Amino acid sequence: MYNTIHKDIRNNIMIEFAKTVEMFGFTSLEARLFSYLYLEERPLTLDEMSEALGKSKTSMSTSVRSLADMNLVTRVWRKGVRKDLYKANKQLFKTFMTTYSHKWVEATNHQKDALMEIQKLITEEDSERQLDDLSTKLKDILEFHQLIEQSFRNLKST
Repeated sequence: MYNTIHKDIRNNIMIEFAKTVEMFGFTSLEARLFSYLYLEERPLTLDEMSEALGKSKTSMSTSVRSLADMNLVTRVWRKGVRKDLYKANKQLFKTFMTTYSHKWVEATNHQKDALMEIQKLITEEDSERQLDDLSTKLKDILEFHQLIEQSFRNLKST
């Protein structure tokens, strides 16, 4: 009885946590895999992950590589074990916010640069001031991007 209840609760936690992880732009499988590894007490092989989540070993390999690239999963070594073992990084907030903030800052900077190029065009081409409305809106949009960037930089430093 205890094992069934424990398994059900663990599965429900994994499902709900995976929904949160998906909000960070992860695929459904990456989110479930990370959640599963986070709840697991020991490092696992690709075979064990594959069996637990009912997906192919290839899918597990791709997903675990993606999670490792984001420093959410680490490959570990254990004496006498020939297969690669993986475990989840346990510092949830710091790890997710660092990764997520970095993505947002990069994306915001890219968009801000593109918008600034448009602003230059307006300045150079608008001798008759026909684009004042657009220019004002563009300034608001640029300010919005600057505020987003600053907010995520502040989050990143906590």
